[in-house]
Amino acid sequence: MELNSRLVCNSTSDFADNRCEMPEDNDSASTSTSSSFCSPRYAEIWNCLWFPFLISFSKELTYAKAQTILLPGESRLDSSSSFSCSSPDPTLYFRPVIGILSHPGDGASGRLNNDSNASYIAASYVKFVESAGARVIPLIYNEPREVLHQKLSLVNGVLFTGGWAKSGLYYEIVQEIFEKLLERNDLGDHFPLVATCLGFELLSMIISKDVNFLERFNAINQPSTLQFTQNTKIEGTVFQRFPPDLLKKLTTDCIIMQNHQYGVSPEKFQKNPSLSSFFKILTTSTDEDDKVYVSTVQARNYPVTGFQWHPEKNAFEWGSSKIPHTEDAVQVTQHVANFFISEARKSLNRPPVREVLANLIYNYSPSYCGKAGRGFDEVYIFS
Repeated sequence: MELNSRLVCNSTSDFADNRCEMPEDNDSASTSTSSSFCSPRYAEIWNCLWFPFLISFSKELTYAKAQTILLPGESRLDSSSSFSCSSPDPTLYFRPVIGILSHPGDGASGRLNNDSNASYIAASYVKFVESAGARVIPLIYNEPREVLHQKLSLVNGVLFTGGWAKSGLYYEIVQEIFEKLLERNDLGDHFPLVATCLGFELLSMIISKDVNFLERFNAINQPSTLQFTQNTKIEGTVFQRFPPDLLKKLTTDCIIMQNHQYGVSPEKFQKNPSLSSFFKILTTSTDEDDKVYVSTVQARNYPVTGFQWHPEKNAFEWGSSKIPHTEDAVQVTQHVANFFISEARKSLNRPPVREVLANLIYNYSPSYCGKAGRGFDEVYIFS
């Protein structure tokens, strides 16, 4: 560096001398000061400093250019480079179909259809499934058994909805589907089930082998929190993908929608050997009378999740002003849906495309019942 500087100093001496010439008509004091500053000595010092500075500055620019951070999808122009998408996991099924069991009635207290054989599926459950990347086949609870079984062979998971029916044919069908689901999992398929509100209550009755197992609670139209049980491990559960800040808000903010009169207390749940060995309790909640009930469970050995609350309502139901619609509440809906459908993608079932298309819920039209200002906004009615 010193050798280069000296060469530059020598080669630019004429430039420095010309640069420091002063006009002849300056007064003596000014001339004396300027002459002192522009003496050959100062010119040589200046010439020896500016060139190393330029070299150093040039190196910094080169380094900064080399360290440029590229965003995902960006690339430097290089004709020799090529781009290709990574292949999806071949063990997963990316066209999953979920069977949703219909519930007796029209979902609107007879305002839409008072046929005694009518059944319905609230459109919010359909949207819930679709929002995570799956399609729906309606499992109409009172259709012939062979038709119901054929539809079950076309799906990659099942959803039991909320409602009121706890006996008769509906109870029998829920039990039958649940047993077939366990059988499919025992045979090696990964066949998930989400049971919401009434669905979870029915599973509690079926597994405990006690139709009078449920207790009364006061949690109708109630936004609430979830309280995680002591030493809860969320790995492999519906809460695994929740970001930490949202997990915390579940326990402090009322972003969960409850709407039920029945449930199971943690004490009664744990005292039943069949129920406590099948499910592990993930969360509890408190009703309007400060009574604690089990609110979320996960099966120990099967892909079965039970919710006493309604994850679908936050994003897709507007009939009650108490349903939470904050960004956090909507994220809860999305995370639960994503978990369910991620489990369904693990299913080994690859149903025939034509049969799936012939049975999808797209073959039906939803009915708008939100004008009443209560209940569901839309329902699919099967009569």
